[in-house]
Amino acid sequence: MAEAIIELKSVERHYVQGPRKLTILNGADFSLRRGEMVALVAPSGTGKSTLLHTAGLLERPDAGDVILSGRACGRLSDEERTAIRRNDVGFVYQFHHLLPEFSALENIMMPQLIKGLTRKEAAERAAQLLDYMQIGKRAHHRPSELSGGEQQRVAIARAVANAPLVLLADEPTGNLDPVTASYVFEALEALVRQSGLAALIATHNHELASRMDRRVTLAEGKVVPL
Repeated sequence: MAEAIIELKSVERHYVQGPRKLTILNGADFSLRRGEMVALVAPSGTGKSTLLHTAGLLERPDAGDVILSGRACGRLSDEERTAIRRNDVGFVYQFHHLLPEFSALENIMMPQLIKGLTRKEAAERAAQLLDYMQIGKRAHHRPSELSGGEQQRVAIARAVANAPLVLLADEPTGNLDPVTASYVFEALEALVRQSGLAALIATHNHELASRMDRRVTLAEGKVVPL
C-alpha cells in the first residue's frame, strides 16, 4: 500500500459565534495516499471547506495535528506553513480565481515565479501543462476569452504548476454543465494519476464521486466512509 502523504490526526476546529462555540471538526481522522483520489461528499454547512482549509494549512487546528509527508504542521510558524503551501499543496475552487489581466500561460507561470523559477522555466512548464490539459492553443487568451471549462482547466494547471504533493479541490466542477464537468474531471483525473498526486475533492456530483477511489463524508465533525 502506498504511503500516506497527508494525515489528519484527531483534528478539532471550533468557531466562536457570539456566546456560542460551534464545533465543526471534532476529532477528525483522515489520510490520503500518493496517487489516490478521494471524494468528499457532504451537505453544505457540515464543514467541507473547513476540512479542506485545515488540511491545506490555511487554518490551524484547535487540537490534533496535520501531518504532511511525515512532518507535523499544526504548530509551525506562519512563514513555515506558507512555504509548505507554496511548494506542496495545490488548491482548486469552484470559482477559478484567475487573474483577469493575465493570459492563461501567465496565470500558470505566476506561482512558479513566486517560488523562484526563471521566466523561461515557468513558461515552459506552463505550456506543457496547457498542452496536457488540451488547451495549449488558448495559452495567450485572457480568462474572459475562455469558456468556463477552459477557465477551470487553467485553474487546475495553475494548482499543480509547482508539482505539489497534495491537491485539494472544493467543488471544482460546481459551476459547469454536466458534459463540461465530465471533461474537466477527466483532465483532472488524468493529471492526478500521471503525477502521483494525492487528491481530496469535495463535490456534490455523485456520478463524479463514484469514479474516484473512495468516498467519505462528514458526520458529527468526523470523517467517515460512504
